[in-house]
Amino acid sequence: MLEGRCLLSRAFSSAEAQWSCMSYRFDVTNEKRRREIDGEDERECRQRKLCDPLDYRETRAGTPSELQQSNHRSEGRGVEGGGSDYRNGGGGDSSDSGSLNEAGGGDSSDSDSLNGGEEERGDSSDSDSLIDPIGRDISIKCLILCSRSDYGSIASLNRSFRSLIRSGDLYKERRQNNVIEHWIYFSCHLLEWEAFDPIRRRWMRLPRMTSNECFMCSDKESLAVGTELLVFGKEVTSHVIYRYSILTNSWSSGMRMNAPRCLFGSASLGEIAILAGGCDSRGNILSSAELYNSETQTWLTLPSMNKPRKMCSGVFMDGKFYVIGGIGGSDSKVLTCGEEYNLETKTWREIPNMSPGRIGAVRENEMPATAEAPPLVAVVNDELYAADYSDMEVRKYDKERKEWYTVGRLPERAVSMNGWGLAFRACGDRLVVIGGPRTLGEGYIELNSWVPSEGPPQWDLLARKQLGNFVYNCAVMGC
Repeated sequence: MLEGRCLLSRAFSSAEAQWSCMSYRFDVTNEKRRREIDGEDERECRQRKLCDPLDYRETRAGTPSELQQSNHRSEGRGVEGGGSDYRNGGGGDSSDSGSLNEAGGGDSSDSDSLNGGEEERGDSSDSDSLIDPIGRDISIKCLILCSRSDYGSIASLNRSFRSLIRSGDLYKERRQNNVIEHWIYFSCHLLEWEAFDPIRRRWMRLPRMTSNECFMCSDKESLAVGTELLVFGKEVTSHVIYRYSILTNSWSSGMRMNAPRCLFGSASLGEIAILAGGCDSRGNILSSAELYNSETQTWLTLPSMNKPRKMCSGVFMDGKFYVIGGIGGSDSKVLTCGEEYNLETKTWREIPNMSPGRIGAVRENEMPATAEAPPLVAVVNDELYAADYSDMEVRKYDKERKEWYTVGRLPERAVSMNGWGLAFRACGDRLVVIGGPRTLGEGYIELNSWVPSEGPPQWDLLARKQLGNFVYNCAVMGC
């Protein structure tokens, strides 16, 4: 096999995103050289075959010289993410976000090739072994250790790599080998979503959702499960679910639960998610629950909870699913209990006083229960935490004593409106708080994180971004 390096330049079509050209560099080596090739002409021919650049397609840049200039600009900004790089302290506002590509990578949106369009001359090595000298199995073991941000570039190498990544098999292997990266997805505008990679500290834009005005203005819930982001809302006559896949970088609709609902509690564990409670289209409070499998895209009806409840929260802890707090009963009062669902026995168990509530003094003019956000809870390392937005405190649940206690403070700028507009999520081994001040349509959001295993809350500013709206929805995808 040829030793050395080949630089392949690949032009993008005019319909694609801001990059006019990208370059991929890879090393081709072999521990044992094959027999010497007789004749210099034959050797040069083989080298030319491996390193011959791909044909340029028509782009907005127009000429090869312009493409080269565009390529230099791309290298200067970085391939994976076009927004600000917060590695040097997490400061600074960013208004120049990148856009996600089809394989869940950076902002090099090569949708033409990833969708199986014009085939490249470089696709001649499409064998099942992927990286020939080491074979397919070892190739996959190597690829699962690569960052998710690099999968877009890897998928552009040839059909075999593209097929592997778009099939989702690589993410299954990552999950089985406990190789997981957590990205934060959130929406601060009605139909727009962004992703944030906390490892490389980069922003990325998702494609804009396409929906009618009714869905756009309705209340929405969100949930990340497997390689999908689900957004639940309501259209004119029924509930609807929009599904974003990182494998195709696209939205689709039409999925329906067995019992469509809104204002439910939910959580995901790997490729499955459970949704419980909520309201039907007539406003009736539900006790039913369903399990969603993202690999088969199917819904399974589960046994009903002991109590109907809406505006509740859900988490997975110790391999079990928990529904916490909410509103229920004929008088629509706040519920202080929680319920535990055992996936093995398929039974629910009620747990008293599991809702964190508020420890602050009761106000004279108590607001209606529906005016407050559902409990802001998250689980890290099988420990349950809650954000008390009224007293700006972080609380932890003692599973043995079944009671809550304060462990520290929330970030000072984690403002909200009765809990709305503030995201409190688990992101791997850390807790993340997303929120920020807003004044007269101008403001910003901050992403702060804390690793509970390192001691009392010491919040690290991951990033800051100028935005006029607060956080409507937020979900963390681990894959």
